[in-house]
Amino acid sequence: RLVDLDPEPESRVEGGGQVGPASGRRHGELSRLRSSSLEIKEKEIREKGSEILRDQLDAAKKELKLKDKECERLSQVRNQLEQELEELTASLFEEAHKMVREANVKQAGAEKQLKEAQGKIDVLQAEVTALKTLVLTSTPSSPNRQLHPQLQGSAARGSYKHGGGHVRNKSLGRAFQTSSQMDSVLFAEFLLWKERPSLDRSCPFLSRIYKEDIGPCLSFTRSELSQLVQSAVENNSLTIEPVAMSAVPMVKASALECGGPRKCALSGLSRTCRHRIKLGDKENYYYISPSSRARITAVCNFFTYIRYILQGLVRHEEQMFWEVMRLRREMTVVKLGFYLPDQG
Repeated sequence: RLVDLDPEPESRVEGGGQVGPASGRRHGELSRLRSSSLEIKEKEIREKGSEILRDQLDAAKKELKLKDKECERLSQVRNQLEQELEELTASLFEEAHKMVREANVKQAGAEKQLKEAQGKIDVLQAEVTALKTLVLTSTPSSPNRQLHPQLQGSAARGSYKHGGGHVRNKSLGRAFQTSSQMDSVLFAEFLLWKERPSLDRSCPFLSRIYKEDIGPCLSFTRSELSQLVQSAVENNSLTIEPVAMSAVPMVKASALECGGPRKCALSGLSRTCRHRIKLGDKENYYYISPSSRARITAVCNFFTYIRYILQGLVRHEEQMFWEVMRLRREMTVVKLGFYLPDQG
């Protein structure tokens, strides 16, 4: 059998036919062209991808540089703020210490001034007490002639002069000189009351005065009105005022209850009434005679002095005791009908 040695074997075509040598060559060339075009495209894609990545890398580097600069700027700002904060803290501490020092200096100065003021107050209180003692011994019913020279004769006024024209309080000196003559029982009752002074009438001191002086002095014919007057005197709510003789009484109650310019509401006697009283916030006025006014005034003077003692305006015990005795004597005298004419 003979063998075909042709280097280019025949190709079979579709349908069982045979393909010639020229057709195979074209097919190979086409395959090579396709391969080379794919390689070119792949190369172009790789190059474009590399270029895109390089651009992205450059952009990232630029962004990182910007961020580094921003971080550096923020770090500088932080350092500056920390420095300013330290300086501010140091300044605040220094200012606080300065304020504390100034406050301590002011406090020391204020304490020194307070001590000096307290010393001056003590001196002034002693002087005021002495002056009030002289003033309190002068009442409308019994004026202190040492405080009112016009009540004395020229010779009498001269006898009270001492040194540079100052008046000497001889009455107080005489009172203290006679301290050995005081009633020990009355003085003991007074000292017991003085330990806890009050207006409580149940204590022996005030109980005796109520029984022996205040009660009898304010005991009038109209007992009910007398009790109201005593309560008003105790509460310091009684008002006494002068009235004009030509004035018409403006009262809501009958003349029998409130009296009138010529009838005393307390005694019920026909007397010339130059004064009238008002009890607390009541609207009625009660006309009173000169003797009734003198008795009420004497009791008011006693309670006024007692209130001065309660307020601490008078401190010397013997001085207080003798003034209380004088006021008791005044109540006794006016109760018996002895009073100065100008009291009317």
